[in-house]
Order: sequence, then structure tokens, then C-alpha cells
Amino acid sequence: MQKKIYTVSQLTKDIKQLLEDSFPIIWISGEISNFSMPASGHYYFTLKDSQAQISSVMFRGQNQHLKFTPEHGMGVTGLGRISVYEPRGTYQIIFEYLEPKGIGSLQIAFEQLKKRLSDEGLFDDAYKKTMPCLPGKITVITSPSGAVIHDIINISKRRFANAHIEIIPVKVQGKGAEKEIVSGIKLLNTRADSDVAILARGGGSLEDLQAFNSEDVARAVFASRIPIISAIGHETDYTISDFVADLRSPTPSAAVELVLPVKTDVKQTIAEYYKKLILLITGQIESHRICIKNMTNQLTDPKKRIDHLRFKSDDFYQRLSRIFFKTLEQSRERHMWRTNELKLKNPGMQIKNYNNEIKRYNEILVNSLKSLMYTKKSGLCVLNGKLNVLSPTAILDRGYSITRTVPDSIIVKDAKNVSSGQDLEILVSKGLINCQVKGNPQNGNPKDL
Repeated sequence: MQKKIYTVSQLTKDIKQLLEDSFPIIWISGEISNFSMPASGHYYFTLKDSQAQISSVMFRGQNQHLKFTPEHGMGVTGLGRISVYEPRGTYQIIFEYLEPKGIGSLQIAFEQLKKRLSDEGLFDDAYKKTMPCLPGKITVITSPSGAVIHDIINISKRRFANAHIEIIPVKVQGKGAEKEIVSGIKLLNTRADSDVAILARGGGSLEDLQAFNSEDVARAVFASRIPIISAIGHETDYTISDFVADLRSPTPSAAVELVLPVKTDVKQTIAEYYKKLILLITGQIESHRICIKNMTNQLTDPKKRIDHLRFKSDDFYQRLSRIFFKTLEQSRERHMWRTNELKLKNPGMQIKNYNNEIKRYNEILVNSLKSLMYTKKSGLCVLNGKLNVLSPTAILDRGYSITRTVPDSIIVKDAKNVSSGQDLEILVSKGLINCQVKGNPQNGNPKDL
């Protein structure tokens, strides 16, 4: 029997055919690891359990419909088909659908979007706009057919009958709801004639509130220049719009109460402020009246005041004249005295006397310098003679020498300080003698060296 020999390509092709025919479509669950998403937008990851793992891929055309983003360590269940990648000889699962294990995809998408927007700072209090005290116009963005709008209108009539309420009708659930809500917020800011807006809808499941958990709606609410109150669902319902909005209301009815005061309370407050303002103005008028009366009593006849100032001016003129002429006379006397002094102290005579003094001081200085130089020269000669007598060089010239150790150059003053065989150098008047100790008796007799 002739044996069949496969090529690598043939064997891989047969295995591929066998696997794809045996497992055309399967459900599989496991844990995601090594998740990556390159520029192509495809999802590449490994699906594993405690004993095995398999390469997995989900192409961009399928993963763009997911409500969540897969993450490393997430447990998932998916629908896919087995395929063999022939160039590498490996098999993989190509997923058509994925859902998280144990928790819904909508809830995961909610948590992921919440974390991402929070990290970007869209929930920060620094970006929250202040609500108006008494809005002139309120815009409600909601469904025109739901019970929410009727509750809002009824409560606004009860609290402030002539409040200006504008409605921007949008879908709050189902396909196209996100786009209509975003368009409604853009229209609100385009008109820019409202003081505050209420984004509202009734309660519902997480799927029903999905439009208010979308990223586009969240960013539209954050970008709005007009303050927005989020009134979505019941008190226990939280959406992404609640976190991004400038104020969150537990219910749509409570949103009206937050933004619109009771008209009778406003009237009463205005009446109280009016009474306080009347009392304050009346008190100020009375205070100014008393002040004017006191100032009036202090006023005198203008003619008397002018006459008094005229007499005072004449007195000042006379006193100023006396002071002026007295000062002028004193200046004239000082001028005459200085002129006489100047004549007595002729500059020419002063210069001549100073020249004579300079000549005399020059002669004294020259004589003093000559005497000092002679004295210093004599002393220098005496010191030079003493220095020559005490100079080591002069001592060497008389036949003496200086003995030093080698290499430390320590002067030898005692024969006991040297040892036999030690190198020495002897400094004489003309030159240096190197020698070595031959012996060093303890009695220090020079003949033994």
C-alpha cells in the first residue's frame, strides 16, 4: 500500500476544513487576557480558563455594535466560529457577538464611560454653573407626550402662574433619541434666550435610560452655556447626564421646585424688603435734613464774612511789608560788611603769603629727608655687617661644614643620632660631599667615624 505524504499546506488546509466544518458556530465563555486594539480597530485577545487558552479576534464591523469595551481580566460569553490562520498554522475564534458574564453590557458601558468622563474632569464642581434666583424663561427638553411635561407645567402653574415655560420636544427613548437630545441642547444654546433648562424624563430600566447614558449627550450637556438641571427617572436612578449637569434633581417635579420659587413667597419677600427699604430711605433723608439744618445754623452773613476777610488781608499786607523792608535792610548791612572784609583780605596778598609759607615748608622737608636718609643708611651698614657675621655662608668660608642626613636633610648635631652605614651629605663653603658612616662608637669619639 502506497503511503500518503502531505505537504504542510495540504495538511493545514485539511485541518482548517475539518475544524470549520465541525464547529461552524459555537458559544464559548472564558476570561480575556492580552487584549489589544491596533489602528485597524479590530479586537485581538486571548480567551482562557484555568487549563487552556485560545487566540481570539473580533473585527471592527462587529465590535462597533458592542455597548462596552472588553478589558483584561473580564469574563465574557460570546458567539463565534473556529478558523485556522494558515500562514502560522494556528487556530482561533472569530467572534460575532460578546457579552459580559455576570453583569450586563449596558452597566459595564455605563461604568466605563462614567470613569472616563470623570478622569477628564467633566464632573468637577469647578465647571458647574450657578442657577438663577428667579428665571425669566425656563426651557424643558423632554418628550411632549409623556406625563413628565404635564407634571412640570402643573407644578410651575401652582408655584408661579405666569412663569415662561418653553418646551423643546425630543425623543427620550429608542433609536434616534440621542441625536434629538443633542440637537435640542444645541438649539437651546443657539437661541440663548433661556435662563435655565431642565432635561427630563420619567423612570425606567437601564435600557430605557440609555440615551441619557451616552457620551454625545453627556458632552452636549457639559458644553452648554446655559445651566442645565438633569431630572432623569426616579430618585434612585442615576445617569451620566446627572453627573455632567450643573444640578441633579431626583425627579422632574423636584426640578421645577428647585428652579422656580413660590410666587406668594416671592411677593412676601419683596414686600418685606420694600418696607425695610422705605425705613432705610426715610432714615437717611431725616439724617441729611438734620445735617443740613446744623450746617445752615453755622452759616454767617456773606457781607460780614467778606469784610472780615478784607480786614484780615490788609493786616497781612502791612505785616508782610514790614517784614520785607526789615529783611532788605539787614541784607544791605550784611553786604556792606562783607565788602569791607573782602577789601581787607585781598586775594593777591593771601596768595603771596601762602607761597612764602610753601617755600619755607619745602626747605624744612628737604632737610628732614636728607637727615633721615643719612641715619637710615648708617643703620643699614651696621645691620649688614652683623648679618655677614651671623651668615651660615660666612661660617662655612672659615672652614666649618654642615652635616645632614640623606634623604631627610636633617642637620646632625650629635654623633649618636647617626648609625653605621647611614648616608650623609656634608655642606662646605664650595660644594657638597656625599659620604657614609663607617662606625659609630657609643662614646661619640669622632676618630671612630
